Amino acid sequence: MNKKLAFVLSGGGSRGALQVGALYALLEAGIQPDFLIGASIGAVNATFLALNRFSKDSLDQLAAAWRSAGTSDLLPANYIWLTVRAMFNRSSSDPSHRLRNFFIDHGLAPELSFMDITQPSLVIVSADLNTGKPILHGEQPDDKILDALLLSTALPPWYMPVRKQDRYLMDGAVVSNLPVEPALNLGATQIVALDLIDSRETFGEGNGIRGFLDRLIFTVEKRQLDLELALAEARGIPILYLGLTGKLPVPIWDFQHTDGLISEGYEIAQKVIEGARFTNPILVRGG
Repeated sequence: MNKKLAFVLSGGGSRGALQVGALYALLEAGIQPDFLIGASIGAVNATFLALNRFSKDSLDQLAAAWRSAGTSDLLPANYIWLTVRAMFNRSSSDPSHRLRNFFIDHGLAPELSFMDITQPSLVIVSADLNTGKPILHGEQPDDKILDALLLSTALPPWYMPVRKQDRYLMDGAVVSNLPVEPALNLGATQIVALDLIDSRETFGEGNGIRGFLDRLIFTVEKRQLDLELALAEARGIPILYLGLTGKLPVPIWDFQHTDGLISEGYEIAQKVIEGARFTNPILVRGG
C-alpha cells in the first residue's frame, strides 16, 4: 500500500498562529505532507502552504501574513451586536469583501484553481447545512481555491453562509473542525493532526449568551474530535496528534498575539515530536 501522509488542520480563528509554530517544528523534523486538508483557519494555513510549498521560506511568509492580520480587523470583537444586526437584516455592508481582499493581497489570485497545485495537494472543507455533511473542495480540479476558502471561513455572524445551487454552505468547522474523517476517506494512511480546540473557552464568559455560545461550540467540536479520532484508531491509521493549546486562552477574533502563539505552537509540537520518535516511529524517525 502506498503511504499517504496528510496534515489535518483544524479551525480556531486567531489561534491558528499556533499551527504556524507547529509547522516549523514539523519541517525541522523532516516531516513532509503528501496532502493538506483544513477547515476554517486551518484551511487558510493549508492553502498558503499548498500554494507556496512546505518550506522555511513559505512559513516565514505565512508568519508575516499572520502579523498583518493583527491590523486588519478580520473578526470584529463585537460579535453579539453583529448577530443582532444580522437577525434583523441590518448589516450595512458585506464584510466578506474584507477577508477576500486579505487573501488576494497575500497571493491567492481569484483565478487559481486546485489543478494549479502540484505537491502537496490541497483539500478545503466547508459545511453544507442542508445535508449536515462536509463538502470537500479540491476533488473537482477546476474549482476555484479562493471561492472554496471563503466558504470554509464563512463563520456567522462575521461572514454569512452562502446559498449555492441546492447547498447552504458555511465554515467547515461546523461539521468537521479537525477533518480526520475526510482525510481518511481521501486515502490517508498516516495523519499529523494540528488541533486548536481549547476547553478554557467554556469558562471565560459566565452564564450569559457568550458563555452559552462558547459552551455550545466546544461541545460540538469535542464530540466531533472524539468520534473522528476513534474512527482513525479503528481503521489502524497512525496519528501524530498535536493538541495546540496556548498558555493563556485567546478569543478566536483576537489577532494581537501572533508571535507569542507561534512560539508556543513550536514548543508544543517539538515536545510531541520528540516523544513520538519512540512511541510512533512510523510517523517520526530519528535523525
